[in-house]
Amino acid sequence: MSSLTYDLTLAGLSVGAAAALTGIGLIVTYRATGVLNFAHGAIAMLCAYLLRQLVVVWEVPLWAAAALVLLVVAPGFGLALERWVFRPLAVSGGDPARTLVASIGVFVLLVGAAALLWGTGAQEDAPRLLPGEPWGQLAVACAIGVAVWAVTRWTRFGGELRAVVDNRPLAVLGGIDADRVAAAGWAFGTFTAGLTGVLLAPYVRLDPYGLPLLVMEVVAVAVAAGMRRLGVAVGAALAIGVAQSQLTRLHPRGWTEPLVQAVGANLFVVALLVAALALPGVGGKGALPTAVTRRTRAAPREAWLVAGVLFLLPLGFAGSDLRTSIQVPALALILLSLVVVTGRAGQLALGQGAFAGLGALFATLLATGRFPGLPQLPGLAALLVAVLLVAPLGLLTAAPAIRRHGLALALATFAVGVGVSRFVFAQPYATSGLTPPRPAGFDDDRVFYILELALLAGALMVVAGLRRGRVGRALAAVRDHEAGASAAGVGVPALKVAVFVVGAGLAALGGGLLTFGLHSFDPSAYDPIRGLLWFAAIVVLGADSPFAALLGAGLLVGLDAGARGGVAALAIGVLAVLVGRGLGVRGWGRGRGRLTGRGAAARETLAFKAPAAFEQAFQAPAAFQAPAAIEQRGPGRSPVTWVRTTATRPAPATLTATHLTVTYGPHPALQDVRIRLPSGSVTAVVGPNGAGKSTLFHCLAGTVRPDTGRVRLGQRDVTRLPAHARTRLGIAQTFQELVVFPSLTVAENIRIGAEQGRVRDPAATERMTRLFGLRGEQETRGLPTGTLRRVELARALAGDPHVLLLDEPTAGLDPAEVTALARLLRALAADGVAVLVVEHDLDLVAELADTVHVMAAGRIVESGAPDSVLDRTPEPS
Repeated sequence: MSSLTYDLTLAGLSVGAAAALTGIGLIVTYRATGVLNFAHGAIAMLCAYLLRQLVVVWEVPLWAAAALVLLVVAPGFGLALERWVFRPLAVSGGDPARTLVASIGVFVLLVGAAALLWGTGAQEDAPRLLPGEPWGQLAVACAIGVAVWAVTRWTRFGGELRAVVDNRPLAVLGGIDADRVAAAGWAFGTFTAGLTGVLLAPYVRLDPYGLPLLVMEVVAVAVAAGMRRLGVAVGAALAIGVAQSQLTRLHPRGWTEPLVQAVGANLFVVALLVAALALPGVGGKGALPTAVTRRTRAAPREAWLVAGVLFLLPLGFAGSDLRTSIQVPALALILLSLVVVTGRAGQLALGQGAFAGLGALFATLLATGRFPGLPQLPGLAALLVAVLLVAPLGLLTAAPAIRRHGLALALATFAVGVGVSRFVFAQPYATSGLTPPRPAGFDDDRVFYILELALLAGALMVVAGLRRGRVGRALAAVRDHEAGASAAGVGVPALKVAVFVVGAGLAALGGGLLTFGLHSFDPSAYDPIRGLLWFAAIVVLGADSPFAALLGAGLLVGLDAGARGGVAALAIGVLAVLVGRGLGVRGWGRGRGRLTGRGAAARETLAFKAPAAFEQAFQAPAAFQAPAAIEQRGPGRSPVTWVRTTATRPAPATLTATHLTVTYGPHPALQDVRIRLPSGSVTAVVGPNGAGKSTLFHCLAGTVRPDTGRVRLGQRDVTRLPAHARTRLGIAQTFQELVVFPSLTVAENIRIGAEQGRVRDPAATERMTRLFGLRGEQETRGLPTGTLRRVELARALAGDPHVLLLDEPTAGLDPAEVTALARLLRALAADGVAVLVVEHDLDLVAELADTVHVMAAGRIVESGAPDSVLDRTPEPS
């Protein structure tokens, strides 16, 4: 082996060993607590600063300082985080999005504290804990990895750890001290974070922004290991470290040179992009915390008037004061993009800083005539073209957003932001002192500020339009429950793409204005750390409020103006931790008309329990068009008037499935299943748990695509159509677990079905609220189960479906509510709707169904009338 190869290998092993420590710490924390600790890099930075403070400034012996930082401070910090931040989250259910917001809050808080205490400049005198040769670091990483593997594999604690991760409540019932397990995981995770920071600090920039980002880039090794396999994480870290070091030997000529050099210097970033975008995502589905997504009332008119006055005040400023104020409208536009993407659509987008930076860079290159293939453009034209160029790049995050949720989406968007920062902003053409001119006629600061205000006002009107009406309700539904939104007819993938494109365009506009206002392009203003700060700011101030974008921009610029950097980050970090715990800002109010207290809940329940009141609610008001007649369905079955949306009943449509086969791995869930749902009939599917009932239901609804077989609605093949497309054709569904959109009112929930279903009928919402005895202005959050079942069913029926699929519709209902529901389903069938009920209650099935199918082991084993089938069918287990 040549001397150069040997030296590069040693350097790569050194970097790989530090990355391996990060991977081990992240995996142990995740396995012990279920938390992907985004604050890992900030903890590493803090420990590196503390060691330097002790050794360099206070002249404490290195061994004593290292022991204090690594064995006391770092684990103690982990114990404090577990006890005061993440334990309450775990006890309340451990929602991934809430833990994400809390960990980002810790990250931002520590970065702000470090910047405030030690400044933002890089420190070059960090003490060296181990010799320069990589063998010591490599030995430490391997020893820690082997020790963790042995403990988790062969000790009682390892078994307890696996039990807590799999099911914390069940582990607690089994006598396991889940808090002790989680505390140990956090203490060990923060110890490895501190060790990583201490080992890396002598070789990299020790500053509040660079080191945390460098550590978080190597999260790829933990994701590649599935957040479980320590050996894979260590091996991947060492391999990437050595490969990255060896790539520095390549010096190609021509246009490939900067690309190869960028990849060679940032191979961990490439690995992060691959791990986040191509490998299976970590974590589960997650929405924003309740404190953020709670239905918010629009900011009062007085607040907007005050904001308007405050935004106009800088027109009386001059000099540096006005130069500072110029940043506020531009930053407000960037935060407004997060209101659209995160606040309204509920997408955990951590890479908006990349789009703001691209807008700034493209506008600068266009205005200076340096954009490849395009001529030099006037300032305003350059700004417009930059927005048009960046907006489609929103697909970089829209593509993973279609199939990823929660932590997986957050990691993917963060990876995009890091990739753009390293491969675009860190390149020579972006750091060579670009100084864009102001647009012609806007050289004066006051005139330029007026331009910013005009563009901000226009953007606010666009966002207000997106938040209102049909699109706004659809976005809120996607935010609250994607599967439920799709079942209601919302085209979730297309809507996500549109939201990310609009968000990228708004961020690009803000970034372009920011760089024009300051007369320079500063890549560090758009690094991923800034993106996390902006995300945290908009979350804590009320993500679904455009007013929060104005408030956040003013706070972020104002807190850091004239003070040491870090004040804004510190304040926002504290608030983000509180919001993550559900204790922070809760928007601008809880909305009007919300009923509280037991009395209101009792009144709602009585409206569904009382048969007479419920029967009367189904009578057609005189204002409706002539209702279709309902024939008697059998002895003892009293007719109930059902009101169609049109006077003429549409042609009936039968849903037919043939030869359906679904296999999960080696286990068949459905085997050559055939079923027919004729219009005007109630069909029931029964069977024990694991028989394949839910899989059949989802194949008919469009949420599962069968391996073989066909599903037809009438003569149309709908096998390959997703759930929202089937809903628009007339196949409506409800869920076993209630699906309502808690940030929307009862009427808004129903209106989504009326707007997205087979028939778009503006009058359907009012008709359904009267039909089901509901109060349209009420919020759905906190309503009793019976009322929510009515809301869900009213939403499904508002689009006038041909077919209604119901999965365990009586779950959570009392006998009186079940009786009322059965009366409604019989009326629907009598009016021409094909009804499918997957149900465990055989008494209800016997009373309700015309045809019963019994499933077992993925097959329909018997079919026929209830009287002939159910006598031979045991009670489902």
